[in-house]
Amino acid sequence: MPGATRAAVKPGLTAGRKVANAVMKQVFRVLTYLVVAVFGGIVVYIVVRALPVLSLTFITQPPRDGMLAGGVSTCIYGTVALLMLTSVFAVPLGVAAAIYVNEFIGWGKRARLIRAAVNNLAGVPSIVFGLFGLAFFVVFLKIGASILAASLTLAVVVFPIVIVSTEEALKAVPRDYRLGSAALGATRWQTISRVTVPQAIPGIITGMILSIGRIAGETAPILFTGAAFYLPRLPDHPREQFMELSYHSFAMATQSSDITKSMPIAFGTAFVLLVLVFAFNLVGILYRARLRRKRAW
Repeated sequence: MPGATRAAVKPGLTAGRKVANAVMKQVFRVLTYLVVAVFGGIVVYIVVRALPVLSLTFITQPPRDGMLAGGVSTCIYGTVALLMLTSVFAVPLGVAAAIYVNEFIGWGKRARLIRAAVNNLAGVPSIVFGLFGLAFFVVFLKIGASILAASLTLAVVVFPIVIVSTEEALKAVPRDYRLGSAALGATRWQTISRVTVPQAIPGIITGMILSIGRIAGETAPILFTGAAFYLPRLPDHPREQFMELSYHSFAMATQSSDITKSMPIAFGTAFVLLVLVFAFNLVGILYRARLRRKRAW
């Protein structure tokens, strides 16, 4: 009888689990489609509002007539320069810090202290970073309001993202790879440089992609450190001010004297920024996929 009771109960439990799994699967599917729909709706709304100004002239010409005419070529140049300079400053230091924490000091007190500092740094509001950049890079180091000061400030902003993503990529490398390299007589640095880091590069590139998205969307830090409201020419030096897409969109939406003319420009600028970020991300994703295919071979 006890065996018969268990046999009678077990199918009911299995059926209940199947129902629960099916329900949760549908819930997650609906939530996924909802996120995609919201994102698609935002993009469509931006495109529709930007259509009156979108043209080749809008992309290739600088702003003129108080930014109510012309295009956003100087903003595109400033944004690309900002993304590249920030990546140059943030990625090597972030990767080096992650390698040091994960490969050399492991899980000791110093590692816990560094991880706590990184987590706290990631939670600091971006406007605080902007004030820090103004006080330290612009005033104390006397760099002045410029692309260089803004890039250094944004490098501090995305530094935690690079460290965390790189460390997670390093943790994903199987321990057997390290042990096998050591068994063959390789030093720790040879193991790191020739085995661990090459295996972790796809994850490191993921961190770079996330960093680029964060950099492109930041307005508060560059507002204090170098973004110009109106500059109808390209900067000649990294220590000059610059125009940038996110700040330009903000300025056109909030500080224009003719909101009727400026709002389509604001949405057009936002659309160009989305395309630019998507292009950078696409390049990173394709390169990461190529590396993964090589590893599979």
